[in-house]
Amino acid sequence: MTFVAITACPTGIAHTYMAAERLEKAGKKLGLPTKVETQGAMGIENELTVDDIRKADAVIFAAGIPVQKRERFEGKRIFEVPVQDAIKNAEAILQKIQNELGR
Repeated sequence: MTFVAITACPTGIAHTYMAAERLEKAGKKLGLPTKVETQGAMGIENELTVDDIRKADAVIFAAGIPVQKRERFEGKRIFEVPVQDAIKNAEAILQKIQNELGR
């Protein structure tokens, strides 16, 4: 199972990157590859490719602001969580999504 994620917070600085790091580390620990795009003060960084999105089983939006270019994810299963939850409970988020997808 593979995930892609967008992290973004209103100021687009610390929490955006902390959430991205925690989701990537949790994915690695759980054997659930997770590629994260950040959207913040520096704009879009590590932008997900069409192939990344196509291969993903689910999309995670850990955002406190509207996600830019949201239309890229049309037809994908999207899970929205607060940025703080991604920072504090990344493993639990990934496990819950995995369970909801039944895999």
